[in-house]
Amino acid sequence: MTISKRHSSSFRDPSGYIFIEKGILKRRVLPIYFKQYQALKDSKLFDKLMKNGLLIGHKEISSSESEIIIQPEQIPFITYPYEWSFNQYKEAALLTLKTQKYALEHDFSLKDATAFNVTFYKGKAVFIDTLSFDFYEDNMPWRAYKQFITHFLGPLVLCHFHGAQSLKLMSNFIDGIPIKMLSSMLPLKTKLNPLLFTNIHLLAKFDKKYNEDYKGEAKHSNLTKKAQINMLTSLYDYIKKLKLKEDSEWGDYYNKTNYSDASFKMKANIIDGWVSNLKSKTIIDVGGNDGSFVRRINHDFDLALVCDIDNNAVDYNYKILKSNKETNILPFVLDVLNPSSAIGFSNNERQSFIERIKSFSPDTTLALAVIHHLTLSGNVPFDMSANFFASFSKYLIIEFPKREDSWVQRLLNTKGEFKSHFDFYNIDNFSSSYLNYFDLIEQIPIDNSERVMFFLKNKL
Repeated sequence: MTISKRHSSSFRDPSGYIFIEKGILKRRVLPIYFKQYQALKDSKLFDKLMKNGLLIGHKEISSSESEIIIQPEQIPFITYPYEWSFNQYKEAALLTLKTQKYALEHDFSLKDATAFNVTFYKGKAVFIDTLSFDFYEDNMPWRAYKQFITHFLGPLVLCHFHGAQSLKLMSNFIDGIPIKMLSSMLPLKTKLNPLLFTNIHLLAKFDKKYNEDYKGEAKHSNLTKKAQINMLTSLYDYIKKLKLKEDSEWGDYYNKTNYSDASFKMKANIIDGWVSNLKSKTIIDVGGNDGSFVRRINHDFDLALVCDIDNNAVDYNYKILKSNKETNILPFVLDVLNPSSAIGFSNNERQSFIERIKSFSPDTTLALAVIHHLTLSGNVPFDMSANFFASFSKYLIIEFPKREDSWVQRLLNTKGEFKSHFDFYNIDNFSSSYLNYFDLIEQIPIDNSERVMFFLKNKL
């Protein structure tokens, strides 16, 4: 029998749990789920879902009367729903609906539909909870229906009307945005939409009635398999057409840079040369916008994380990724001034960004046009930002815009009477602070600009 410590994120499902053994993530299937697991194997549903890229691949490595151990394909970096752009979130919702439809066609059903059952891997959304399937019962409604509404439909509709920042609510509502709250936040006109009225507003009304049913006398309504598939199709068609209508400051950043095309090309060549010389296999581009500089690296890397605060920039990056069929770039939304924190039970259920990036341990970190925002927008001293990057970076490629840079001047001018407080913002103080944590390998000014590139190696 395997003696394994249950992973802190894997305690909710009595069917089994994940654990890490010698650095490898595995899943233990408990006897209570043996019947379903064997039926899923015999029906070939697992095989079909994995073949079609809907479910993460796995192999069975041991089996006994007390446990079955399976080893999923290893995902190097997990992102969470509150770190996805709008179109990534849409893809995750559509994946969940497709998975449920596949399951129904094989007489199974998803017993839960949390957004945390999905992550992004090799350029697309993938379902990662192998034990989320149960037997379908005739005329029974989808057990995970309400969860799908609170985890997927509701957040996406909020985004449509109120902007992509609505997705951040998922970090506060790990079990889904409450249906009553969703209903109250949507415009009155949504009650005229039959799908939204039925799946959100009417559901909120019934949910209140159900919550007051202390004696458990409420009966579920019958729903044929055909009716359930029709419902899934309606949800799929509606979500697929949803669009985001909002502008952003950084979505077209590279169309309004303050240096020439020649300077842009020089900067890209510098980055390419340094990363290629290192033969970096893993990269993170903090504040990477649409991934322009990562895509100009002429070196085969395994995975580049490209994060940015701006949803539109991340969405555009993801659009390029899909168009190019790239599998080694992972875009996600991250505010470097407020990275995702650890949440859930005992603050251990979902890891913080810092925990995950330290575990990922990228060979190279890119921080391009970031330091002036950290320092001047976020009031983060150089020493603190240097310590931040040093906590996970083996090598750091960082761009420093000098005081004379127009973007720096723009930020300084917003400080009003406190502008003189930021007299410390200069290249000497920057170098002094960062060289407490890093050794300088090379320093190159970008021609015809007020920007300097630094190539640094962690002292540790």
